[in-house]
Amino acid sequence: MSPATPAPESGGAALELLVHGVGGATPESMLDDPRTVRVTGDRTAAVFRRAEDLDAEDHPERYAARPVPEAYCWSNLTSGDGARALWLLLLPFMVANLAHWMRPPAEGRPGLVRLYGVLVRLVALSLTVLLTAAACEVALDLTAWQCAAVPACTDAYSWLGFLSEGRGGWWSLPGRRLALAALVPTALVGLLWYLSNRTWSAYEAQRPPTGYDAPVTEPRADTADTEAADAADPAGPVELRPALGRPGFWYGRRLVARLRAAHTAAGFLTVAAALVTAGARHDAGAPGLRTVLGWVLQAAVALLAVVVLWVVCRRGRSERRLDLRVERALVSWLPAASLVLLVLTAVHAGWSRPGRTSSGTLPGDAVFGALTLVQGGLVVALGVVALLLQRPRRDPRTALRGLGGPAVAMLACALAGVMSGGVAQRVADWLDGPAACGGVRIGPPVLLSWQASVIPVLLLLLLAPAALLVVRTLLDARRLRPSVEADYEAADERDPVRTGQIAAGRARAALTDSAPVLVGVVSGATLLLGAASVAGAWASGNVPGRAFDGAHPAIASLASATQALGSWMIGLGFLLFVTWGRRAYRDASARRTIGILWDVGTFWPRAAHPFAPPCYAERAVPDLTWRMSSWTRGTGGRLVISGHSQGSVLAAAAVWQLQPATRSRVALLTYGSPLERLYGRWFPAYFGPEALRALNRTVHCWSNLFRATDPIGGPVRVPAEAGRPAVDGEELLDPVAYGRTRAHPLPEPILGHSDYQADPAFARHRSELLDRLPPALPHQRVPNEAADQGSSGRSSG
Repeated sequence: MSPATPAPESGGAALELLVHGVGGATPESMLDDPRTVRVTGDRTAAVFRRAEDLDAEDHPERYAARPVPEAYCWSNLTSGDGARALWLLLLPFMVANLAHWMRPPAEGRPGLVRLYGVLVRLVALSLTVLLTAAACEVALDLTAWQCAAVPACTDAYSWLGFLSEGRGGWWSLPGRRLALAALVPTALVGLLWYLSNRTWSAYEAQRPPTGYDAPVTEPRADTADTEAADAADPAGPVELRPALGRPGFWYGRRLVARLRAAHTAAGFLTVAAALVTAGARHDAGAPGLRTVLGWVLQAAVALLAVVVLWVVCRRGRSERRLDLRVERALVSWLPAASLVLLVLTAVHAGWSRPGRTSSGTLPGDAVFGALTLVQGGLVVALGVVALLLQRPRRDPRTALRGLGGPAVAMLACALAGVMSGGVAQRVADWLDGPAACGGVRIGPPVLLSWQASVIPVLLLLLLAPAALLVVRTLLDARRLRPSVEADYEAADERDPVRTGQIAAGRARAALTDSAPVLVGVVSGATLLLGAASVAGAWASGNVPGRAFDGAHPAIASLASATQALGSWMIGLGFLLFVTWGRRAYRDASARRTIGILWDVGTFWPRAAHPFAPPCYAERAVPDLTWRMSSWTRGTGGRLVISGHSQGSVLAAAAVWQLQPATRSRVALLTYGSPLERLYGRWFPAYFGPEALRALNRTVHCWSNLFRATDPIGGPVRVPAEAGRPAVDGEELLDPVAYGRTRAHPLPEPILGHSDYQADPAFARHRSELLDRLPPALPHQRVPNEAADQGSSGRSSG
């Protein structure tokens, strides 16, 4: 039972900390005042106040009837400049990282939890290898091997003239052309390492504050495998806390460093393998030092590949404590050793081989086919583990019955395939025009053509569920009309058009709950069609348009049409990614729209892929935690943290990080919140029903506001228990008025996900939360305390 508390007028100092949602917001709009001042923080993320409220702590008599509003603006963490829009090209890595966090909840099953994490990290590693292999395909095979051997192709592109096999230059030897072209994928891997290292220095490497509310615990001797230990002992050594409340959850320094070293090495080894394999294929059976050196280099590549796998599989995240240890030797020597080996393979590839010419294609079919099979096998194994984890407790609200992680991992592989295959397909078509004039065709591996051919089939399969959703939405809109009129029964007259608009808004908002079905259909179809494409490529050894030459004319025509259409579509898909990135660089509104994707997708730490966009919550959550703890400690007052949309997720995570003494003075107000509708369904181990009920017991009081027309937010479904009322308030009407009234002389818009604060219920619920908080504690204020709080807040990032 919450303790009896006085009215807000006599409760003493009170603060309302506002946290905006997806897409960002300005402090002026959040505080409804053009004159705002930064209290603490920097240009990336900061806390703002109105200018007139800057000295609120020195004049508490002016704020007896209302809290002091503050706004925490974090939008620049995800969409601050145009260059960050290029993170869109890292989408497959981000999606693979999400799969790690989608596992079902499991207490006391450390082996399965650790196996789940290992499988996701292996899927992520395969994406790095796939991206590097695609770069090798474009630079080494299509350009240096195939195009440079055709005079018509090098004549058409003068910048390739010095590589022309017919001109007899120093670089015209096939091996030397390959060694020079290897600079392209090597530079790509180096760029990914640089981006990951730079963002790591700004996020994961920054140690969170450990002052008032983040006690650091010493590692225990029995926790060598911390990922498994976290599952076996979720309570941690200090206090019973959910995963997001553990001290080390938002500090992934060591794991990101290890994974970055392993993935960088894997990229370099992929390039080295392409070079040494091409040379070994020519040297096979020929005795001599060159052949022996080739075998030694292949063995070295295989040995380092085993080390990379060991690094990736050996250790997962540590959440129960701050992971302060740094493995400098591993982080430094593994990528460096792989780079040295790559240089040696380049020297070996450039060795003069008299009589060697480049014809046909490099052995890329086997590589892409093996990667496809490995990814499919890992996804299937991940699905089995997820089902085993889900078996003890089946929550009907969990997305895809616990298979959300495997389904999303499959989507990550599909996205990587579309992007890598799209680049190879477009470059091949670009080079093939001039080469065809010389009587030679330039093309990517056969498997990529088969994978492109199944894309039209996949889109056709999606038409059926899409059509069903459209029909269901129309029927729901008609069915909801009586309930809309019942909600506005006080209206003077009925307007069929107005009723239809409101009912249609509610029906469209409900489409969000159908997302698991679409994800499941796409993932399942992608898995089956991917297996079919591998089987077709290996069985026929030819592209689909030629593999069915002897079949019925209708089948042959269909195969040719799907190949041509798929090739065009896979290239278009990649061009769309590039176009969106360029538009976001030039257009601020487009940059804000694309930034919304990262607000949702990069909330989670980089636990599976180190080249994914960085986790902004590793800065935002410590910022909010530090601000709440320092203000309540400095003033002894009451605090309401108000989170909208994604801001409600940050607010909940920050509250989990607080110590009990601070949480007893904090109330949580969420609105338009995806805590249950999105995070609870897709991330059940961290935001499932048990976790949300624990959050309600953790914070002093909590209230959630939602609308039926909101496609993102919804109820959190936490019932009343132990004297605490239910978290969800009454469903807010949207629009607030059906027609014209004296209070609303103009038609009110359907707001959906926005402008919750404009609803009168917002202020009422905030006042009720303040009523339920205990009164401010007597506190002797230190003269320089305000400055100390500001400096502490700035250092927390």
